Amino acid sequence: MTVLDLSSVGPAARCTRLLADYGALVVKVAPVPSADASPIEPPFFAYSGHRGMRRVLVDLKDEDGREAFLSLAAGADVVVESFRPGVVDRLGIGYNAVKARQPGIIYCSTSGYGQDGPRSNWAGHDIDYLAVGGFLAMSTPGVDGAPPLPGATIADSAAGGMQAALAITAALAGRASSGEGAYLDVAVADGVLFLMSLSIDEQLALGSSPAPGHDILSGRYACYGVYETRDGRWLAVGAIEAKFFANLCGALGCPELAPSQMDDAAQPKIRAALAAAFATKDRDEWIALLGNADTCVAPVLSVAEVEGDPQFVARGAVTTAAHLTRGEVRQLAPVLAGMDRVVAGAGPVVLPDLTQTDTEHLLKEAGVAVETIAAWKARRVVA
Repeated sequence: MTVLDLSSVGPAARCTRLLADYGALVVKVAPVPSADASPIEPPFFAYSGHRGMRRVLVDLKDEDGREAFLSLAAGADVVVESFRPGVVDRLGIGYNAVKARQPGIIYCSTSGYGQDGPRSNWAGHDIDYLAVGGFLAMSTPGVDGAPPLPGATIADSAAGGMQAALAITAALAGRASSGEGAYLDVAVADGVLFLMSLSIDEQLALGSSPAPGHDILSGRYACYGVYETRDGRWLAVGAIEAKFFANLCGALGCPELAPSQMDDAAQPKIRAALAAAFATKDRDEWIALLGNADTCVAPVLSVAEVEGDPQFVARGAVTTAAHLTRGEVRQLAPVLAGMDRVVAGAGPVVLPDLTQTDTEHLLKEAGVAVETIAAWKARRVVA
């Protein structure tokens, strides 16, 4: 599958990173640098250094640049874009223009709020989409009462990037039987609604008002939360089932608390007892005792600790890559189910040289005449 990716960062770039790790040929399409504008270049390590991807530079505001893009699109399976609603149509590279060249195209527009609706033209980032979808309001507030900042781009990655990749693969599966392409309107904020569906469905069905502390998953009970250990680090406790909570209470020396797991009146007492117990040992001591004891306890690892975690090491979560100027760098390997895992001893993945492009080669493959490509290059329509 060939994917033309008009994005540089954000949810669309997350999507094509996924598609590339599943084996798609992703071609990044960026503008030709000019005196007053240059392509946005994320840090060298972002999006796995664009491993396995190709790159073309095209001036989409020029008529010949549009023709160059449409020539590439004629042989593509998927186009992914992340402009503001309406921009691709004004540029002449929207769904209808591409469909005229490639009737089976899967055209995916990713945006914060979707292609229509009163917020469709709002600017935004991850935190904004989490805000309007209820995620921030359901997060346990900080000491000042404000919703906390998430430590990861949940909206961009899951609500946007994964949604787009899922929609594209479903559309490709549908095309395989029907022969029909599809237009996909991927709104990150809509994806947040899906992430929040347990709470939203409860509110819609029962008229309740879910908030932090409302249920077991949002801090109502002591059996589901985080606790500080003697060394100032933290444990995550998710002992929802009665048997797991009983195991935990027994291991902490307070088995008498287990029958009161779901007693609201007993929660302050249970929470205090668990906190006092956990404060008697270091985090890793507790993990050695509780990790494999059916207690649903796990360490809160820092980002720096993740790479050396025995579970992730065993799963091959980290690999190496060869970068043109920085030499060998470490990066997250393809980790999702069904991706080609890195083969031990196979050597580092070679990252693309972002000072070079594949424009001329790919245009030749698309059937554009050599003389035409030369003329476009001379005019800086492509590079």
